[in-house]
Parts: sequence; C-alpha cells; structure tokens
Amino acid sequence: MAFELTKEFKSSYGAVKYDMRGQGNPLILVHGTPWSSFNWRKVIPALSQWFTVYYYDLLGYGQSEKNVDNVSLGIQNEILKELINFWQLENPKIVGHDFGGTTVLRTHLLNHQSFQKIMLINPVAVSPWGSPFFTHVAQYEQAFRGLPAYIHDAVLTSYVAGATYHSMHQETLAGILKPWLGEEGQFAFYRQIAQSSQIYTDEVEPLYPKIHVPVCLLWGEDDQWIPMEKGKQLHRKIKNSTLISVSEAGHLVQEDQPALLVSYILKFMLD
Repeated sequence: MAFELTKEFKSSYGAVKYDMRGQGNPLILVHGTPWSSFNWRKVIPALSQWFTVYYYDLLGYGQSEKNVDNVSLGIQNEILKELINFWQLENPKIVGHDFGGTTVLRTHLLNHQSFQKIMLINPVAVSPWGSPFFTHVAQYEQAFRGLPAYIHDAVLTSYVAGATYHSMHQETLAGILKPWLGEEGQFAFYRQIAQSSQIYTDEVEPLYPKIHVPVCLLWGEDDQWIPMEKGKQLHRKIKNSTLISVSEAGHLVQEDQPALLVSYILKFMLD
C-alpha cells in the first residue's frame, strides 16, 4: 500500500509535506537521512491510538519539495519551529531519529522550543561524525550527480542496506529508494549529503548540559552507522537522560524492531 502524505505546509524555505493521525495529546515524529516519514509507517497506527501523531518529510526529502538550494541541518530546525507554530502546538512530545534527532536538539536549544519529553533514536549528536562516503560525496558531488541511473541505484541500494540488523525487505527498500530515484531524486540525494556538516552539531553540543526536560536515548545495539559508544557519550552530556539499548537492531530501529519501539515510546511518553 502506498504511503502518501496528504497535506502541505509552505515554510519559509520550501514546501513540506506532512500528515497527522489519531486523537489525544500531540506527538511529533521527525525522520533522519536518507530516510523519510515512510520509515515511521509501522509505528504510526499503534501510536495514534494514544496520541495525535504529527509526521512530515524534511525539506529536500521524501515527498517534500526537492528543488531548493538549502536542505542542511542549519534550516531544518527553523522549519520544525515553523511547523509547530502552524500546528498551534504548545509543549508537545517529540521523537527524532538520526538527523531528525539533531533537528529536535537544535530546535529545542537554538529556537527555544519547549518540549514536554524528547526521545532520540540513534541521533547524529556527538562529534566527530560523518562516514568516508559522506566526505567523498562532498568532494565530488557533481560527479555523483552525473552517475548513470543504474549505477546510482546500485550505490544507493548498497548504502541503505547497511542500516538494518535484519535483511531489508524489498517493500522497505523500495519505499526508501523511491524519493531518490529519477533525475530530481538523484540530484537531491547527493546534495543533502554534500550539505551535511559537523558545524551544525558543534553549534549545539556544548549546550547539551542545559537540557532539563526528560530525554530518552534509544540505540540499536548493532548500529553500524552511529555506534553505541556515541549513545553513551551523549548520555553523559545530557544529565537528565536515560539510555536504552535495543538488541537485534541496527540504525533503523523502526524497521528492525517496530513493536518494541512502540512499547518504549509509550512507556516513556505516557509515564
């Protein structure tokens, strides 16, 4: 079944597709890179039984506008702040994965957005970070943009396949790849990698001790992208945090262990 976002918000930086589901107190889900809200599809139905779940695609990702110049972490927090104001939410609960976790931290610390509770799943938050692939793409972005489509498809497939502990199902792989295929998608994929920069976490990392709201750090034990040690470092920096490791899960906990993820979210958010 197709995963489609039915609503659009015109942010100051570009058009963002979003949706909402359920009833109850607001809970926002923020995805990372190179993912989209598609990767929340297994947890949204269950969470919507307790919350009004808000989910969207970051600008430049998924179904949101791609033909824009800036999709960096430097503007994603500004967009999230605009969305929260547009949704008229006060002190919502929020879950951020990967770059989504970075976006949540930047929105809280730089935009002074209050959150009742924060859950971060394998976030990009502690330097140094960035794989050799990221560095290589940043240096040769134009060359990667010009790859033949079948080679781009192979590169992309190989890249995302390492994000799960279990073998990735074809339906999952197809949903992840879809936004990054075609001329526009290929251009957008390498652009968002090239615009990734540690400066955006360096900007907020010294502020982590100032976080006073409850924070739950959830980490896939077998994350090959951001190892568990980064979670331990972040836990030490955020004093008011708990750290939970998830067995048989890689970077995409929401794909490897969706039922377990739902239980952890509910336990933390409803406590």
